[in-house]
Amino acid sequence: MPENLVEIKELHKSFGDNHVLRGIDFKVAQGEVVCVIGPSGSGKSTLLRCVNLLEVPSSGTVLVAGEDLTDPDGNIDAARRHIGMVFQSFNLFPHHTAISNCMLAQQTVLKRGKKDARKVAAENLDRVGLTDKHDAYPAKLSGGQQQRVAIARALSMEPNLMLFDEPTSALDPELVGEVLTVMRRLAEEGMTMLVVTHEMAFAREVADRVVFMDGGVIVEQGTPDEVIGNPQEARTKEFLRRVLDPTHVNPS
Repeated sequence: MPENLVEIKELHKSFGDNHVLRGIDFKVAQGEVVCVIGPSGSGKSTLLRCVNLLEVPSSGTVLVAGEDLTDPDGNIDAARRHIGMVFQSFNLFPHHTAISNCMLAQQTVLKRGKKDARKVAAENLDRVGLTDKHDAYPAKLSGGQQQRVAIARALSMEPNLMLFDEPTSALDPELVGEVLTVMRRLAEEGMTMLVVTHEMAFAREVADRVVFMDGGVIVEQGTPDEVIGNPQEARTKEFLRRVLDPTHVNPS
């Protein structure tokens, strides 16, 4: 496994005339937790989706674990097997139980037998604190519990890299903490994580590095203390004033 699990070089992404990513150069080291922050429309989620080619870059290179995902002759499906992704919405199959949701991809993609898939799924549901919810259907689970099932499902594929796209944004405030607790535990276990988030306290506490994006570029990056505690760029300062002080009004 290379030292840098993710390497992004000169990444551009356009949707028609909308140039969303404008030459991103970016690395994530093995075992590093990187939180990406920034205003809506800054390109954060698009960057994340380009890492596993849910969005195909307009130009540039994306390497994960040394595999070039942007190589037209490469095996994208094989490379994606090592990447877990958790979305804003839970995307669980409503007619499958929690454990069944965690077994399906193992059986279809990894070709695991049912017994082995069930064992791995059970271990990961236990890992996210859902020991007593193996046989529950999504409709019987809270939003926080559903998101934890989604995390367990991703972990059941034994990824080297976990991508989180604002995983708490669809949750009621009282349910956010239980999902962030699971993510903290994963970070402590050494999981490499790339997290798009608006939870500044989580980024400050858990991230090894914080990246601030605006206008499709990386404006500033560094440790949480550097970027959140003592930002250098005017755009970063203005964003943090608005996020950390809800009473702040932009003078423009």
